[in-house]
Amino acid sequence: VQLQASGGGLVQPGGSLRLSCKYSGFELNSYAIGWLRQAPGKAREGVSSISGNDGSSYYAESVKGRFTMSRDDAENTVYLQMSSLKPEDTAVYYCAADPGGFVATEDSAYAYWGQGTLVTVSS
Repeated sequence: VQLQASGGGLVQPGGSLRLSCKYSGFELNSYAIGWLRQAPGKAREGVSSISGNDGSSYYAESVKGRFTMSRDDAENTVYLQMSSLKPEDTAVYYCAADPGGFVATEDSAYAYWGQGTLVTVSS
């Protein structure tokens, strides 16, 4: 199982960015994929998750209405579209896979991790 996150960068407050997570070695229909982030000096937190089992999704309250996950099964890629970005969204963002298959909110649920991609929201 491998995951590779990309798409981070520097963006101004109010701007948008799309992160990509290309995965291999498993079928998403039997896994869950999530995005988690870790800001400087803070614990890692779950941002969003999508279940391959039942299609349900989870978003942290801090990103609801601003972030959207989507999937492209043909490309084995999951996306995180981030809009109305705020300075407090600055963090290293990770994608991770959970073979349990259902939406996961805690990083302890994830067995496989990609490398992080840095998102910096600053003017």
